[in-house]
Amino acid sequence: MKRLTRRDFLKASAIGMGAVVVSTGLAGCVLDSSDERTISFTHGVASGDPLADGVMLWTRAAPANGGAPVGVAWEVATDEGFENLVHSGTAEAAEAHDFTVKVDVRGLAPGQTYYYRFQTTDRQSPVGVTRTLPEGSVDSVRLAVVSCSNYPAGYFNVYREISKQADLDAVVHLGDYIYEYSSDSSSYAAQDAQALGRTFPEDNNLELIELVDYRRRYAAYRADPDLQSLHARVPFIVVWDDHEVANDTWEEGAENHNDGEGDFTERKLNALKAYFEWMPIRPVFEGSDEAIFRTFRFGNLVDLHMLDTRIIGRDQQLDYMDYFTGEGLDAVRFTEDVGSQNRTLLGAEQLLWLQSSLNYSTATWQVLGQQVLMGRMNLPAELLVAIATEQFDGLPEKLAELAQLKGRELQGDPSLTPEELARINTVAPYNLDAWDGYQYEREVVLGTAKALNKNLVVLAGDTHNAWANNLKDIQGDQIGVEFATASVTSPGLEEYLGIPDDMIQGAEQAISLLVDDLDYLNVNQRGYMLVTFTPEEARSDWYFVDTIKSKDYQIDAARTASRRVLPGQGNRTVEPVNAV
Repeated sequence: MKRLTRRDFLKASAIGMGAVVVSTGLAGCVLDSSDERTISFTHGVASGDPLADGVMLWTRAAPANGGAPVGVAWEVATDEGFENLVHSGTAEAAEAHDFTVKVDVRGLAPGQTYYYRFQTTDRQSPVGVTRTLPEGSVDSVRLAVVSCSNYPAGYFNVYREISKQADLDAVVHLGDYIYEYSSDSSSYAAQDAQALGRTFPEDNNLELIELVDYRRRYAAYRADPDLQSLHARVPFIVVWDDHEVANDTWEEGAENHNDGEGDFTERKLNALKAYFEWMPIRPVFEGSDEAIFRTFRFGNLVDLHMLDTRIIGRDQQLDYMDYFTGEGLDAVRFTEDVGSQNRTLLGAEQLLWLQSSLNYSTATWQVLGQQVLMGRMNLPAELLVAIATEQFDGLPEKLAELAQLKGRELQGDPSLTPEELARINTVAPYNLDAWDGYQYEREVVLGTAKALNKNLVVLAGDTHNAWANNLKDIQGDQIGVEFATASVTSPGLEEYLGIPDDMIQGAEQAISLLVDDLDYLNVNQRGYMLVTFTPEEARSDWYFVDTIKSKDYQIDAARTASRRVLPGQGNRTVEPVNAV
């Protein structure tokens, strides 16, 4: 990419006419050859929010010492050598947006691969590759699904592995793209950060509160070579979870926001502004950083509805500890509250939008890209009491004991006592931060899919573990399935519940037995999902890396797993891939 003259600029502007909206930078600037500042593209390039006729392009053109805006030229071509240039233009990287540049390129052809790059007067960015969504009759859609990437916890080997996948339509990131904690050894999942060289700079090694804090954290993440490489290879479709703001965020607060940390709304807006600056995402409503729900259409095959189950409408999470009395759990009051029609996860506006989107869609597969588990994760109450009161000693053994009782019940063992049956049949939701804590609204969503006779597939992250759930309504009717991804680096149940390595697979079998709607889980490994949609099936393949504590890793082939679901009434249930 040569240095642009005024003649080149006018030509580039003509090529890009009517094809671009610049949402972060300002369109129409001219590169200033007299600007002697050192400009860098340290954070690479990225693309996202693909459409059939367009895509968002992103970079950061950062001057060494800040200051005046930077003129940035961009080009889009159908070939890596940029001989067949289809669009180009200029934008401005300004301090008001942390010197990020976002270009919404339109007028592209559907289902096509494009190459893009940026340039200042004396610097050129890496070349990125992106792809538009297909139109019309589509044979296959391939999505890599990830979540929960905690930088201090370990290396982003999962991102590196996804970069090896060919023919991906998009990477779907379901949130916790960053974490708000410090990298001190006492912080969450950061005990190995120093040894791994995964600490944050001194000016960003506190909990994130201010706008500059969140911006610097994104800068630290986007300097990671594995994340940067993946962004340059595949368009991302993203949504936030809680840690982009603070742990267990809800509409008006968060578990990890304390009285001494200022106004929560101000903190939230700081976090979301930085998110929109640093992510290749277009605003749902012009001028607003608080809405992120939107639909991506892959021809006649898949409609991917991305949801916000965190910020826009969520009521505060229930807490089991609020229902304990001197006589134990107040089950009557808890049951009333957890099933209340007044509790919302999505908010009225987003729920209405989702119902309307499902109603008007004619795609074979209706896919919800969202954060938290929708499946019913009901566990024996005595397990939940132990977890809620942090009595983890002996928990794996108790789990095995209850699973043995459940197995005997399923085999019709007549010798089970009433007390033993009560131990396994007195159940309650495991995670009140998930859809289990918002049960009425879950019924509304499932009821909508049922009434409209849709093939529903829910994608989830958040838990750091891999799951496959059958989604049933309160009547027990099978509505759809849920495929949930493991984390990129964040630890899972193996650490939270203190499950020893030699008891992992036994614990997985026990939980699968105890949770009626659960078909598959992996509780201790980091990885991703490859979800493939065809007219005949939707298939999820779970891949796991054997370590995140070394850059020398392998895929754990023995633990790779696959499940699928078939479309149509009478199907819509999780089944093994080799089922006939």
